[in-house]
Amino acid sequence: MKPSILVACAVFPEILDKLANHFEVSANQSDEVWTTADLATRLQGASGALTTGSERIDAALLAACPGLKICANMAVGFNNFDVPAMTAAGVLATNTPDVLTETTADFGFALLMTTARRMAESEHFLRAGLWHRWRYDMFAGAEVYGSTLGILGMGRIGQGIAKRAAHGFGMSVVYHNRNRLDAVTESACAARWVSKAELLATCDHLMLVLPYSPESHHTIGAAELALMKPTATLVNIARGGIVDDVALAAALRQGTIAAAGLDVFEGEPTVHADLLALSNVVLTPHIASATRSTRWAMAELAADNLIVYLTEGKALTPLNPQVLASKA
Repeated sequence: MKPSILVACAVFPEILDKLANHFEVSANQSDEVWTTADLATRLQGASGALTTGSERIDAALLAACPGLKICANMAVGFNNFDVPAMTAAGVLATNTPDVLTETTADFGFALLMTTARRMAESEHFLRAGLWHRWRYDMFAGAEVYGSTLGILGMGRIGQGIAKRAAHGFGMSVVYHNRNRLDAVTESACAARWVSKAELLATCDHLMLVLPYSPESHHTIGAAELALMKPTATLVNIARGGIVDDVALAAALRQGTIAAAGLDVFEGEPTVHADLLALSNVVLTPHIASATRSTRWAMAELAADNLIVYLTEGKALTPLNPQVLASKA
């Protein structure tokens, strides 16, 4: 008898067909929003689950689903996983690194450009029929070429953005990371490590690419925004919660910084009303990895993690490899 799995989100039908070769598949192709209780009910009898950031896997859910063996996140981020609790329960956690690096770096740079050059604001102006003549200062934004980019979080995506900035736009790149990069990687990225305070004070554009954790919650709040230049822009393609959205809205409203571009939000899909009311913020619905080929690669890697683990006891991209070792 085939093991049962739950696919908690809508995915490509071909991915479901692939999974059905190995498992009894229960799928959520209607993309219903489930409560925690709904998820626990649907996971009864399931050995594995394909999840997104919307499905919280914690100790309480694991206790209610003792048959669960693996949760494969269709995302590189995994702040919806309580990894220590999963490890303690003997449940493997996996994610989808690497396959979305370049696509997300492209989007991060596109969002930076859109924010700095006031492209969304000017499009809304045009569509509203307000463009009647040219003015020397009409939607004059910030320079990108030759400016200073500060990157907070210098993993794979941060490095991709740094290379685009330095080699494509002649930007001076500074970064802050919990662990400094080795000299070879710094050189490839043409990036220089600085303290967080120096990063905030010197950058013309701030790019947030750090993972979310309780320690990184509100890494950027009122105090940090006050350190930035009033002409600076902020772009967040990392995770909601890294920025204090209320403090950011106040900073944008008061002119503490010039503009922001946000692909992620606290409590998404809800967006704070103060941000929605502002014209100097570009808002996108968590789509940094949204190309068809990349989303396909993410879904396929998540599916392959389920297949390899439940049929062979192996994993391609484990977050808690201790679980594999304990079952060896």
